[in-house]
Amino acid sequence: MQINNHKIIQKKESSQDKMVKGSMWMTAGSIFSRILGAIYIIPWRLMFGILLYYQANALYVQGYNVYSFFLIISIAGIPSAIAKQVAHYNALNEYNVGVTLYKKGMLLAAVTGIICALILYFGAPLLMLTNNNDANIIPVMHSLAWAVLIIPIMSVTRGYFQGYQDMAPSAISQFTEQLARVAYMLLMTYLIMRVFHGSWVSAVSQSTFAAFIGAVFGIAILGVYYFKRRDYYRELRENSNNDVHVNSSRLYREILQQAVPFIILGAGITIFQLIDQLTFFKLMDFFRGYSNFVLNELYTIFAGNANKLIMITISLSSALAVTVVPLLSEAHTHHDTNSVRKEITNGMLMFEFVMLPASLGMAAVAGPIYRVFYGNDNNAFSANILSFSSIIAISFGIFTVASAIMQGIGQNKRAVKYFIIGTIVKILTQAPLIYFFGTFGPLISSGLGFMVANYLIFRSLNHQYHLNLALAAKKTNRILLYSILTYLAALIMVWIENRLIGRFVNVYNSKISLIITIVAALVGGFVYIYCTLKTRLADQILGSKVAKLRTFLKIK
Repeated sequence: MQINNHKIIQKKESSQDKMVKGSMWMTAGSIFSRILGAIYIIPWRLMFGILLYYQANALYVQGYNVYSFFLIISIAGIPSAIAKQVAHYNALNEYNVGVTLYKKGMLLAAVTGIICALILYFGAPLLMLTNNNDANIIPVMHSLAWAVLIIPIMSVTRGYFQGYQDMAPSAISQFTEQLARVAYMLLMTYLIMRVFHGSWVSAVSQSTFAAFIGAVFGIAILGVYYFKRRDYYRELRENSNNDVHVNSSRLYREILQQAVPFIILGAGITIFQLIDQLTFFKLMDFFRGYSNFVLNELYTIFAGNANKLIMITISLSSALAVTVVPLLSEAHTHHDTNSVRKEITNGMLMFEFVMLPASLGMAAVAGPIYRVFYGNDNNAFSANILSFSSIIAISFGIFTVASAIMQGIGQNKRAVKYFIIGTIVKILTQAPLIYFFGTFGPLISSGLGFMVANYLIFRSLNHQYHLNLALAAKKTNRILLYSILTYLAALIMVWIENRLIGRFVNVYNSKISLIITIVAALVGGFVYIYCTLKTRLADQILGSKVAKLRTFLKIK
């Protein structure tokens, strides 16, 4: 009876409600994790000091870029493939097949994790070439290899939960993982730099080893959630149809067919960052003749400092991308074209609803928020980089959601093809744009590459499903209008605060900048919330439940 009731409730719950509920969990987990991943930089920077910070962060970022690429390969897109296939078989009431898929995926992820960890560890001297031939990268690579060893197992388990459209375990384990990682890296950096006065390279190496510590805690949280839900999963399996029997070779084939495109598409942003890492130092040295010290500083500003902050907003789209795949897969499985069309539109509008005001809002407060996290060094230039990166980040986020949509409807190869075209655009424009625009060049070329890929994807989606572009454009224009109003409100508030507070204190102080940022963000956020609630746009995109917020704020 419990299972039947659950199925009845599931049928009553609309796909939009599922998406909103899942998105809330994944967005909350991603945002809090990203914020925590950005806040740590404040004490971490102070422990190194001004002179060492840019060198330490450049080493950290370059090590993490290579690590991220290997991590994506080791995970091999298996978690997203598991989520998609589990959702597919669950929709057919074949829960036992989903469990078998999970077990096979765990074995596959463990093997790829071991292989990639060994390559990362023993191949560190060769990978040093991606770090401008800096030998300091070797101990960093060694420390990151341990994380590559176990994170695939954790990621597959998250994919299994997501296949049931249960996003809470993934979100909470993600935050716990980040919390443990940050706590360990700050503790070890403090001990090495302040207590024992050790090497800054050792401090960076321990900071990257923190990824392994975080993963251990993340796996533990997932284990607790599975233990709590084991009876529910057991009942689902006992009530399965058991009409589908898939042998091991077919299961592995299904996982790999889904996984390989997920590798390329999931690594999209990382691949672009690696292109920057491989070309920025050489091209800037060739065109501008800067020293390695200056190049490390410039690289840290756009690839490290700005990137950490814009990833907070990009994480919103990542959360939505994870949510939309199982829902689209379910509709695609039932050959429900109308539902597929609806899910595509809902996913993109929900992305725009959050991403556009967040990106424009960060662009408005770029100056003070940069000072909060990174101090007042190179502030005008750094703030401009952050502001520009915030706008470019919109194209990154669109690609994350668009590629997930393509995967959800089984258009993996086509999505990869479009990404490759976008990557070619990135490579071809990299050198000339760096020549003309310097540090802004890599950002512009990345934006162009993703915009080309995004255009090709949506052209294909519209050709296949005849999307209601007129309705989507109408809502998009309203979101854009309210986002611009949010940007202007926050920008004007920063200007007013600088003039008023500047009469009494130094506005370039980190603490004062924090106050300026919070007030401007609250004002801008209120403008957006008021506009979307007043015009009922929020109801149309997020569902009728937001009416409670309108009542609470007394907006008629």
